[in-house]
Amino acid sequence: MTDKKVRVKVPASTANLGPGFDTLGMALDIYAWIEMGICDQTRIHLFGDQMQGVATDKSNLIYKVAQMVFDKAGVVYPELEISMYSDIPLTRGLGSSASAIIGGMAAANALIGSPLDHDTIFQMATGLERHPDNVGASLFGGLVVAFWDGERAEHIRIEPSDRLEVLVAIPEFQLPTEKARGVLPQQLSLKDAVFNVGHCSVLVAALSSGNLDMIPRAMKDVLHQPYRAALIPGMETILREAVQHGALGAALSGAGPTLLTLVDRESPRKDELERFLLDTLGKEGISAKTMWLKPDRQGVRVLTDFDINSTLFENIKGEVRA
Repeated sequence: MTDKKVRVKVPASTANLGPGFDTLGMALDIYAWIEMGICDQTRIHLFGDQMQGVATDKSNLIYKVAQMVFDKAGVVYPELEISMYSDIPLTRGLGSSASAIIGGMAAANALIGSPLDHDTIFQMATGLERHPDNVGASLFGGLVVAFWDGERAEHIRIEPSDRLEVLVAIPEFQLPTEKARGVLPQQLSLKDAVFNVGHCSVLVAALSSGNLDMIPRAMKDVLHQPYRAALIPGMETILREAVQHGALGAALSGAGPTLLTLVDRESPRKDELERFLLDTLGKEGISAKTMWLKPDRQGVRVLTDFDINSTLFENIKGEVRA
């Protein structure tokens, strides 16, 4: 057992998609890779520009969730060697913590022979995150519709349309989830609740049926985005006008600050949309980078075709975005 290493690849995710607060998630084809092995003294190696500030001792999130898996499985392995490379920006609304949780749990589970099934990992991860949308997307891939009642999470996975692409604008500044949640009201009017229930229901139906023409009307929200707009200058303009520049719809990705647009793969207006996002943020003095992404359909996967004698980065260097 002590010579064994496992490697996993886990996708980023976007959550909410406008009206689906804490219930809708979609996996995206930007990834983190984790290598894990049992050793005599814990060592944590981090690679990539996204890893600055991440703990390299036993307070590391991946180490902690691995121990949760071991506890659940009834085994004890207190010392681990962990390597991680990530292309997923931290605290930008692209599910970096959820990908670390799912990747760490999947790696630990594989390391001990996979005694835990996906549902068990989903329940553990949701309990830790307190919402199922990001962890569900990173675990199962595709589009995930989910809820958590405080005790158990349930989900349905939807296969994304082949026509669906995603353009994100990632501002340079970070926005902690706690701050973004802190501006939300504790109570809503019945009118606003009905608005979001209706729009979220139609959005799920549109995504399930491939009726992309309905997305611009369904991807509206009054529950969280209006309250968070003040934290991200230019956001209101992008949400209001992105459809006029070729988007199917626009939303704040998770808690932000990343802004997401859904795009028809065959659209001739992609360059126009990209310019609109960058120009709108630029007018507010915000530097950002754009990235064209696709839905990830597989979710987390345990990698079997790798050279155990090579470093993590040597094995994945042909896949990373850097």
